[in-house]
Amino acid sequence: MPSPANSDLPAAPETAAAPATPLAATNAAEPQGPCGFLLLDKPAGLTSHACVARVRRCYGLRRVGHGGTLDPAVTGLLPIALGPATRLLPYLDGGKSYRGVIRLGLTTSSDDLEGELLSQAAVPALDPQTIEQALAGFRGEILQRPPQVSAVHVDGERAYVRARRGEAMELALRPVSIHSLELLAWDGERSELELAVDCSAGTYIRSLARDLGERLGCGGALARLRRTAALGFDLAAAVPLERLELAPPPPLLDPLAALNHLERRQLNDAELSDWRCGRTLTDEGLRPAETAVAVVAPDGQLAGIARADGSGLLQPRLVFAAAG
Repeated sequence: MPSPANSDLPAAPETAAAPATPLAATNAAEPQGPCGFLLLDKPAGLTSHACVARVRRCYGLRRVGHGGTLDPAVTGLLPIALGPATRLLPYLDGGKSYRGVIRLGLTTSSDDLEGELLSQAAVPALDPQTIEQALAGFRGEILQRPPQVSAVHVDGERAYVRARRGEAMELALRPVSIHSLELLAWDGERSELELAVDCSAGTYIRSLARDLGERLGCGGALARLRRTAALGFDLAAAVPLERLELAPPPPLLDPLAALNHLERRQLNDAELSDWRCGRTLTDEGLRPAETAVAVVAPDGQLAGIARADGSGLLQPRLVFAAAG
């Protein structure tokens, strides 16, 4: 999958926050209102949208967005952007990590245990070596068919909407990358195996469960799933949803903490005004065209995102606290 460092750039400059005070009195590194990332440890039973609504109420802010939907049954890391940080989401590292449990010997309509049971089969005698041999075919660049109950569009409508009407669809294969796939445990009595997965954005662990079960000749469905990393963040830094009920609200992570995968361009005091007016910067590094660069204000705070044009200039694409 393309890296945010060289693709997925917005087509035109965006302003993340317009100053409400005169230019000379406005700090470009401090957009009005909260700006940053909150890492939630999402519990089972809630949608990602419901979690966003809780964050909106907690911080009294409308501009809130999450970085990658988690199904209600899935737990773990849900990165949430607040304020101008929502416009950074297209530039974040799209890789994700999971720990999941797959149950063999059955198939379902949703490729997890939440769906309708479609078939059952005896599980063959398996050992870790046999399972490892089956897993080998899923590592690296592969083609994967999304679950019937997924958010992909089919003729302008989400697949899960059609599935709920009882429609059966032949969803197109999609290229995904599984960077790491590790067998953590095999429970022969329960016919369950536990995996650790590092993968690209767009990878469905439910599809992996279904396809692995098919390869082993008995069917499989996802039993449990927990996301442990996403968008460059780790679950270890997440807070439980209940923390939002306490005052004060949890502190937000600096937006720069999400952009460690991007190259940086430090501004001096003279360049800051030009940047806030949307003027181009010199690119002393002569970066390849389309490279995304985090632009840092003199005080070390994020000032925005630029795009290298390949000829020695950096074009503004996202400007915090733009002038005018």
